[in-house]
Amino acid sequence: MHSLAPHHTNPYFASASALATPNPLGNANNLASQLHVSVSNLHGLPMGNDPWGAGTGTPLSLPMQHQHKMPHYEEEKIYSLITELTNPTNREQALVELSKKREQYDDLALILWHSFGVMAALLQEIVSVYPLLVPPQLTGQISNRVCNALALLQCVASHSETRGLFLNAHIPLFLYPFLNTTSKTRPFEYLRLTSLGVIGALVKNDNPEVISFLLSTEIIPLCLRIMETGSELSKTVAIFIVQKILLDEMGLAYICATYERFYAVGTVLSNMVSQLVETQAVRLLKHVVRCYLRLSDNPRAREALRQWLPEPLRDATFSQVLKDDVVTKRCLAQLLVNLSDNVVTTN
Repeated sequence: MHSLAPHHTNPYFASASALATPNPLGNANNLASQLHVSVSNLHGLPMGNDPWGAGTGTPLSLPMQHQHKMPHYEEEKIYSLITELTNPTNREQALVELSKKREQYDDLALILWHSFGVMAALLQEIVSVYPLLVPPQLTGQISNRVCNALALLQCVASHSETRGLFLNAHIPLFLYPFLNTTSKTRPFEYLRLTSLGVIGALVKNDNPEVISFLLSTEIIPLCLRIMETGSELSKTVAIFIVQKILLDEMGLAYICATYERFYAVGTVLSNMVSQLVETQAVRLLKHVVRCYLRLSDNPRAREALRQWLPEPLRDATFSQVLKDDVVTKRCLAQLLVNLSDNVVTTN
């Protein structure tokens, strides 16, 4: 078995862009060609054999057993707001109100998905922002508006009955241009963080179908770049997504299948450790340790990590910040055990 180790002494100078993906989207033009969609032809959805609408202009009513118990007038208010999403004049306020209520109504995702024209309206909100991404022209007001639309998409992505439909429609791809931005202004940071939240909602439930879909896209290199350059909160959500992919057997095998993929992930994790020596951000450190621990489950990755695990994870650099975190200390100890010479590679 060939080692993942490079032929030079320091494996940590590769860029995250070195990560190979089976279906790279590249830039925004490639994304548009893959989606076969533009602002002008979003009108008239539903599309294909899986229509988003029920053919009427009113929201779908659910049987009572599927509904979260709430006063009738509140329920009617939600139905009214969903109807307003298809009205461009009133849509912005409807987005604000519905994003506030999404935790109060268990099956809001079902209503959003099955109500005629609603998903098309949410996608219109997203693609209308694309021209403002390059050069960066996004304002706080526009960012807030599209983030309210993204919050409703997160609701759909989270629900067990709409998650598969959400994936089959390839809706996550519409968010990738937002993740691909690099401006550090608050409107862009908020946009990236909320977009990451949608992907995070997808991976949260450990669904192999979700992992399989994400591995066919460029989500890993997008997350790796955010892990290096984003705010602490964005880094935390991005590494959570990568960790969830690694925890899946298919995801671990994919990342460790080639040196380039392993190298890209290892590079970013090592850079994060260097940053954490300064910041002592325990929330990020927990995810970094868990990612390394999971990589050590792969024989070839384990062999490479025996040489290149960052020194601060081997010594007592983080002992103070982890003094009250028994679980992460245990994970770190297990990682070091896995990398010791006493562990025999079986594959």
